Amino acid sequence: MIQLLFTVIFAEMALIMTLLFKTPLRKLVIMGLDRVKRGRGPIMVRTVAGTVLVVLISSVYSMMKIQKRGIDDGVVNPTDQVLMAKHLLEASLMGFILFLALMIDRLHHYIRELRSRRKGMEAIKKQNRGFEDGKTSSSAEIKSMEEEMAVLGAKLKQLESEIETKTKEAKAAETNAEALRKQSVGFLLEYDRLLEENQNLRNQLQSLDRRLSHSGSKKNT
Repeated sequence: MIQLLFTVIFAEMALIMTLLFKTPLRKLVIMGLDRVKRGRGPIMVRTVAGTVLVVLISSVYSMMKIQKRGIDDGVVNPTDQVLMAKHLLEASLMGFILFLALMIDRLHHYIRELRSRRKGMEAIKKQNRGFEDGKTSSSAEIKSMEEEMAVLGAKLKQLESEIETKTKEAKAAETNAEALRKQSVGFLLEYDRLLEENQNLRNQLQSLDRRLSHSGSKKNT
């Protein structure tokens, strides 16, 4: 299961990197996300996210049970240590997957919103140019058009301010994605360390079993 979780994390990270850079593949990804968010897609996504969340809660509950059992017994069982490390790694990876999925959803939303804002700004600019080209010599008409241009100019500044804000948010998301990439490398190193500790604990268990069987055979003799 841990290999599957790492595969999902790397897939989500690749998807985030694709959304951050303007490439032909980015358009295909956005189209795919648009289709996912239509029809029964949101229900399926929520179902999968809910399932992952339930498994995450189950892992946390198992860790709490193991910790409580160790406190009650006063001695930490090596098997419990292995299970504790396994549940901790799985819970961390599942939480990371949910966080990356949320980032993908927000990035997709911001990209679509930026596109709609730019289209609206282009329409307003064309309308401004049309007003400028269609000026007449009538002072009343000129005054009315100037008032409309002032309103449109205010809207244009507002749209530019919103685009700048969204651009900053996209850059912040890119920074977070880089930090998450470094964190995933740390998870891989932690996973290798846990595997090594797991093997050491297994060896200790085998040694304890041999000692117990040896002492039992001595008592029988």
